[in-house]
Amino acid sequence: MTVKNAQAKLSLAYIIEDKLGFPVIKADSRRLSSADENSYTVGGKQGENFAIKSNVGLLKRALKRNQLTKIQRQKNIEAIMCEAMRVCPEVTSQGLPDADWVDRFIHLAEDTSNTQMQLLWAKILVGETISPGTFSIKSLQTLKQMTQREADALHRAAGLCGYSEKDDSHIIILGFYRKPSFFDLLRKSNRESLNLSKAGLSFPHILTLMDIGLIYRQEIESAELKSDQALQFRFQRQKLALSAKHSDLVLCYYKLTQTGDELKKLINSPINKLYKQALQQAFEEDFQLQWSE
Repeated sequence: MTVKNAQAKLSLAYIIEDKLGFPVIKADSRRLSSADENSYTVGGKQGENFAIKSNVGLLKRALKRNQLTKIQRQKNIEAIMCEAMRVCPEVTSQGLPDADWVDRFIHLAEDTSNTQMQLLWAKILVGETISPGTFSIKSLQTLKQMTQREADALHRAAGLCGYSEKDDSHIIILGFYRKPSFFDLLRKSNRESLNLSKAGLSFPHILTLMDIGLIYRQEIESAELKSDQALQFRFQRQKLALSAKHSDLVLCYYKLTQTGDELKKLINSPINKLYKQALQQAFEEDFQLQWSE
């Protein structure tokens, strides 16, 4: 057995004992029939047999596992509640959250043991306590199913999201194009696009966010902008006034869904510096960009 295989078996044994409450040991192979499919490895060869080491029956082992699950859930929800108290600001609450919402929150959050994900749950509880109705049950259910990889994709997208007053939603600006005219036919391209992957948000990340319902699947286009028409965006502490220098420009962007908007509130990321630079370079010829705090 290689070192890596030994380490994997040690890790697996630890997981089994932690979740079942009993260790796993090598079993007497004579007790098992050679025809037993469980006595064979995936390679088709007969391997070592293992069994749970315990002096109690199956029912008592099941009861113990149930107790361990309840203990872990209690540990998780207590950690989330304490973290919520830690991050809660000294502000005035607009009322108490709905009692049914709190019960659903506990039910959905109690299986989360990852500390980073626990912080997101804590922020949801704080946000709902400050302003009841901020987070829907659908957002809680989405977070419940969210993996660490999906949460990472949301974190990456947060630094590129600007709040659009016109859409009343967060969007990710992708670029723009000019409505073609007769004189534009000889141009190679009338579109300017941002390379989001250079700012850390690859296309697989975008597809992930689309799959879990945080971003609409279709790229959205604005109406044709007129000369000097300005659009307002807010990237956390920074504001951007984007004014068209001439007519017939169309903005292209991804838009967050309602669930995406709600979960985006949990992440207070400043605008990604590389994204800001790319936005400035791509737009400065056809738009006037005015940044302010």
